[in-house]
Amino acid sequence: MRNSYYNVVMEDLSDKKILITGSAYRLGKIMALAAARAGANVILHHGHSPEEALETSREIQALGRQCWIHQADLSKTDDVLRLVEEVFSYGPIFALVNNASIFPSGGMLDTDLFTWQACMSVNLTAPYILSQAFIQKHVQGESGRIINMLDWRAIRPGRDHFAYTISKAALASMTQATAIAAAPDISVNAMALGAILPPSNEPRNDNILAQVPLKRWANIHEFEEVFLFLLQGPSYVNGEIIHVDGGRHII
Repeated sequence: MRNSYYNVVMEDLSDKKILITGSAYRLGKIMALAAARAGANVILHHGHSPEEALETSREIQALGRQCWIHQADLSKTDDVLRLVEEVFSYGPIFALVNNASIFPSGGMLDTDLFTWQACMSVNLTAPYILSQAFIQKHVQGESGRIINMLDWRAIRPGRDHFAYTISKAALASMTQATAIAAAPDISVNAMALGAILPPSNEPRNDNILAQVPLKRWANIHEFEEVFLFLLQGPSYVNGEIIHVDGGRHII
């Protein structure tokens, strides 16, 4: 598919299946709808949000695309392995988006073992299992994409959100290592986010914009455009981490 504005060939997503974890609401839903508008069929995963998943599925179907809903608690290995068996029963999947994550607060000395292990399970181990299965089951010679959702904190760790930050830093390293393992057919990249949406488990705090050079929250369309670039753009972009944070990571 040729995009005349950019004058580049974009990947045609028509009827291709895309698995997005944590896609019942928030940024996962935004990506699911963006992919559907681009022609893709969506495998929608949620952990504990059946009503939101059903509503998102209806919106995807209203766009004329197919949607399959799957529930799995990504903190449980057995659930992740079950999810693998279920979603790959549909046949080839073009793209995997490792979006689901948990975001507990607390510094290094405040983080208990349960919180640490939960972050590692959801934010790192689940993407590892899903990415490995995606590569192993991918049709040789066919193009594919893996997109991991990171955070600017992954390269600039601070005092707070310790377990979350370390899990995302590890996922950043895994992104680059997986880009080597998945080649030559599958491109693997990541988006490192900043002030896109306020955290769901914390009140909105505009004070964080003081450390953002652009001094504003992202426009959701900006987020969608970067996502679609990694999903549809040149496959020669591989092993990259694109920061969508208004420049926060350089401060």
